Amino acid sequence: MIIHLTAEQIDTVDLSQVIDRIESLKPNLREHEQSIQFKIDYPLDPSDPREYSEIPEIRLWFIRLDATYPWMPFLLNWSEKELGRYAAMLVPHQIQKDGIEYNPEALEIFVMQKTFVMLNWLTEQQIEARSRVKSMTKTLGYELDDAFFLMLEGR
Repeated sequence: MIIHLTAEQIDTVDLSQVIDRIESLKPNLREHEQSIQFKIDYPLDPSDPREYSEIPEIRLWFIRLDATYPWMPFLLNWSEKELGRYAAMLVPHQIQKDGIEYNPEALEIFVMQKTFVMLNWLTEQQIEARSRVKSMTKTLGYELDDAFFLMLEGR
């Protein structure tokens, strides 16, 4: 599922279209796991070398989305690199010749915050959490050991 974002939506930090789409999915949320991609239509001057993740207005829109749906990684299409793009909107980074270089401490905080959010949310939804969270963190370059989960479970 592709969600198109316009410059007007971004400039006004308008989430209404996304909220409508996600709320319509809620009765069958499991069926939409890793299905969402964002198509951003935000005109830039041809001489502007920035990536979308470097544009404050776009980042602000994604910050609001993340505040509204902190479990959004569940819906993002990881195979299309949507999780990495989402992280780039929320985590300080630099664009290098060979890709994104995240601020290491900021990425670690983001990954752990998403780990706790996803563990709680998936458990509330009665969806198996451990393997999904391990896959999510691995996609972002982190490996969580089973001992970490046992510690959280008080074992």
